[in-house]
Parts: sequence; structure tokens; C-alpha cells
Amino acid sequence: MPPVNRQQGASLIEVLVSVVILAIGLLGMLGLQAASLRNNQSASERTVAVVASYAIIDAMRANRTAALAGAYNYDIDTPNCAPPSGATQANLDVAQWLNSLRADLGPTACGNINCLQGVCTVRIRWNDERATGGQAAFQIDTEVRL
Repeated sequence: MPPVNRQQGASLIEVLVSVVILAIGLLGMLGLQAASLRNNQSASERTVAVVASYAIIDAMRANRTAALAGAYNYDIDTPNCAPPSGATQANLDVAQWLNSLRADLGPTACGNINCLQGVCTVRIRWNDERATGGQAAFQIDTEVRL
């Protein structure tokens, strides 16, 4: 007795369904990759901010007398984050530091330095909106005793 119609291979509809499922999976992987890259950039910027805060702290330790006298103090709310003018070593250090912040963290980056009774607080603020749940004014504070 001859065999009844047996299916051999896959039908076109089955192939199309499997291609659609594969495409959805690949799009999901692409979204995860994009989010991963954004968050990796945010982590890199946070590392740069911590290194920058220690850079200005090291400059203040090298010029400790001026730092304790408040020569390095800088307000983050200065219009346009304009660097201090003047030819003192403290002003030059702060100006170079602010310029490097903008170069490394973007044009909105700014910093704050406040030394009071030997305790100095360095604050760095920049736009971190690209990260998942990022903030427009993300900041890192570092507090040290000179």
C-alpha cells in the first residue's frame, strides 16, 4: 500500500515565522548592545571625573599654603563656568582644571572647590543624561583633608 502524503521539508510559512522570530531576537540584542554602550560611556565619564578631582587635589597639596588660605576656592555657579583670571599658581591650576573638565566631560561640565579649615571638597558636575536613568546635572563629590 502506497504511503499517504507525508510532509517533507518545511513549508514557506514555517520558514517565514522562524525568520520573524529570529529578527525580533536580533533587534532585542541590538537594543541591549546600544544600552550597554551608553552605560559604558557613563562609567568612563565617572572615572574621568574621579581622576580629575584627584588631579586638582594633588595640585592643591603641592601648593598647600595657598589652598589652606582659600586661593583654590571656586564656585560652580560662576556664569558659564568661567575660569578665574590672574597669574597666581592657584588661578592657573583651577583654570587648567576647568578647561580639562570641559574637554573630557563635555561643554556643560564644571567644578567647585571649597576649602575650609583644612578640609577641601571638590565637586564636579556634568550632563549624564545619555546613561540609563542619567541626570542632566550629575555630580561627584570628593572630600579630603590637606
